[in-house]
This record gives sequence, structure tokens and C-alpha cells, in this order.
Amino acid sequence: MTKATVISTPKAPAAIGPYSQAIKLGNMVFTSGQIGLNPTTGELVGSSTEEQARQAFTNLKAVAEEAGGSLANVVKFTLFLTDLSEFAQVNAIMQEYVSAPFPARSTVGVASLPKGARFEVEAILAL
Repeated sequence: MTKATVISTPKAPAAIGPYSQAIKLGNMVFTSGQIGLNPTTGELVGSSTEEQARQAFTNLKAVAEEAGGSLANVVKFTLFLTDLSEFAQVNAIMQEYVSAPFPARSTVGVASLPKGARFEVEAILAL
């Protein structure tokens, strides 16, 4: 059986609990959720979903690169929004980071997220 490898980069926020930024198992990478935290300060980058989503995707990109891939290697995103009326806005931001053919995706409306964030994204990558 292939050994799991912990993926960690200072270019994304440090874990704020008992979890890893990502785990690599063979050619698969499973990321933890990223919210719009500034990796240096650990604070949300702004109050808007747009600002937070852009930073969350930037953080996820850093984790993917540390694992030896890129967002082009994503086969599945899961998005979490505290306000589903901002879905179109998040779609537009996602297209700044990935292009067709797009990965599979689920979007979930949630009551709240860590640190009062408005958006969170996690991914599965195939390298």
C-alpha cells in the first residue's frame, strides 16, 4: 500500500486545527478546505465573498503546487457558500483559476464557516 504524505506550505494558511493542508496518496491529492485567509496574518482578506473566494483559490493553488501539481490537476471541487445568491460571482472567480474542461464540482449552502468566512473550497487532484 502506498504511504500517505503530508503536504504543507507556508504559502497557504497553516492549519487551525488537527488536520493537514493536504494528503498525497499515490498520484491523488486530497486537500482540506481553504478559506480566504491571508497566509501571513491568518486573518480574512476582506468582508466580501469575492475577496475571500479569490484568496481561497490562491491558497488552494499554493497547496496544489506544493503537492507537485496545479489547479489544472483538480478532478473535483467542493464549494461551500454562506449565501447561495453569490453562486454566479464565485463561478466567475473560479474561471480565473481553472479553464475547460472543468472538473466535477459540488456546491453546498452552509449556515456558517470557520472564522466567519463567506466561502470555502476543497479539492481532489490527480497528478
